[in-house]
Amino acid sequence: MDEEKDQDNFKTYTGRSTLQRPLYLIYILLAVSYLLVVIGFAVTLSKATTLSSQLSETRNKIKNNPSGRDLNLFPCGPDNVQWEYFNGKCYFFSLQAVPWQQAKTKCEEQHARLVVIDGFPKQNFIQTRTRNFRFWIGLHDLHTEGEWKWVDGSDYNTGFKYWKQGEPNSYRSQDEDCGQVWINGEWDDYTCNSNSLFICERPMPSTPPTSKGK
Repeated sequence: MDEEKDQDNFKTYTGRSTLQRPLYLIYILLAVSYLLVVIGFAVTLSKATTLSSQLSETRNKIKNNPSGRDLNLFPCGPDNVQWEYFNGKCYFFSLQAVPWQQAKTKCEEQHARLVVIDGFPKQNFIQTRTRNFRFWIGLHDLHTEGEWKWVDGSDYNTGFKYWKQGEPNSYRSQDEDCGQVWINGEWDDYTCNSNSLFICERPMPSTPPTSKGK
């Protein structure tokens, strides 16, 4: 009789232990899950705070420099959309044909100069944008016939050259003292009082230019 009671008690104890063990594991898993949720929330809150701070800083920069946001779209300045960027400088390709001296003046009025071509990279850039048209460049021998000079004082004799075959020359005993990019990109000398389009060049602005430089 006592043995039967002991067996019943053992079964009851074993059954309770079996039932309590899964509940214990569930409580642990819930606690771990809650802890992970709290940690995730803290990390998200921290990132949100950092992002909010960066956004506020960006807004202040834009507020203090409203034109700065356009510099990525217009490296030469949002008020100078006609100027094209290449290799650290800005270039203006005119739509008006004028004599060489007038072209030089128009560039200077825009705080620029007639373009000086000093190598193949710039030559390739220019000839792809001037194809089938003539454009004045900053090259001339106005002072002494045959002594070509760049408007920025660069050494012509040791520098880059890209003359068309047979150029520079004189046409029908008429002096051709000003350089231009020919319709296929090569250089040609031409009478300075003839009308041609022109190319201005200036450094990229370090700060957003105003409409005065347009």
